[in-house]
Amino acid sequence: MTDETTDRIRVDERGHDLTTARATLASAYAGVAWSAEETSAAFSYRYAAAGDASMTLRAVQFGGRLTGEMPDGDDYVVQWITRGTGVLDLGRREIQLEPGVPQMWPNEAFRFAFEDYDQRLVQVNRQLVTDIGAERGLDTSAFRFDHTAEPDAAAMRRWRQTVHLISATTMDRAASPLLQVEMGRLAAVSLLELYPQQHVALPEGLLLPRNAHLRSVVEYVHENAHLPISTSDLARLAGLSLRSLQEGFRRHLGTTPNSYLRGVRLDRIRAELLHADPVRTNVAQVARHWGFAHAGRFSAAYAERFGEYPSATLRG
Repeated sequence: MTDETTDRIRVDERGHDLTTARATLASAYAGVAWSAEETSAAFSYRYAAAGDASMTLRAVQFGGRLTGEMPDGDDYVVQWITRGTGVLDLGRREIQLEPGVPQMWPNEAFRFAFEDYDQRLVQVNRQLVTDIGAERGLDTSAFRFDHTAEPDAAAMRRWRQTVHLISATTMDRAASPLLQVEMGRLAAVSLLELYPQQHVALPEGLLLPRNAHLRSVVEYVHENAHLPISTSDLARLAGLSLRSLQEGFRRHLGTTPNSYLRGVRLDRIRAELLHADPVRTNVAQVARHWGFAHAGRFSAAYAERFGEYPSATLRG
C-alpha cells in the first residue's frame, strides 16, 4: 500500500516474493548492484516509510540475505537492527551492527550485507541539517559527520527520546503538516548532537563570493576524495583553466590541487587507522583504497604529514 503526496510520504509494502522484495528496496534507495537470496528461514519482507521530504521514518523486515552498494544520497541516515545481522562499509572500514544500537551510515557510497534482519531507520535531509546547524551558529560551509564515533550516553538518551516523540507524531495521520515539519527540525537538532562533526577549516579568502568557484572545488574534494579525481576534473567543475586552478590553490591554500587532494586522503587514512582493528586491518589495503598504490611512497608521505608511520598509528 502506498499513499504518497507532495507533503506526506506513507508506504507499506509486504510479501513473499524475493525478486519483488529486492526491486522494492533497491528502488527506495537507488541501490547499485543489489542482490538477494533466501536463507534457511521462510522468506518474507516488509518495507514501510512515513514522513515527508525533510524527514522519514522507515522499517525493513527481510527474511533473507541482501547485499549491494548504497549510493551517496540526499539524506543523513541513522539506523539500528532489532534482529539478524548487518555489516556496513564492506571491504573498507567495516562496521558490525549490534541489535538496538543506532549507527549512522557513512558520508559517502558504501557496500553492505544484511541477513534475516529487522531494521529501523531515521532519514533526515542533508540540507535541513545544514540549515539547522547554521541557525545554531555552526560553521557549515564544509563539514562531515564522524559516523565512526561512539555517541556518549547523554546524547544517545536524547536521541532515543527524540525518536520516540517523532515516531508518535509522524505515524499520526491527524497530525498537522506544520507539526510534521517541526519533527524534521527536531530530528536534525538531535542528529547534530548525536555525532561530532568533522569541520573543514577554509582560509578566509576562500569564503569571499568572488572565490565561490574555487571553494566549490575544495568542498568537492572533501566530499569525493574516495573517488578517482584528476586536476582536469576539478578545473571543469570550477569552470576554470588548469592554470587558473593551480594559481588559485597556490594563492589561497599554499599548495597544488594534487597535493591538497593527497593530504585529504592521508587524513582519511589516518582516521581509519585510528579506529581500526589491528588484527583485521591491512595498512596496504587501506592505502590502496584511497589511491596509494606504492607502499613505500605512501609510508613516507604519511610519516612526513603525521610524524609516525601508518603501522604505528594502527597499533596505537
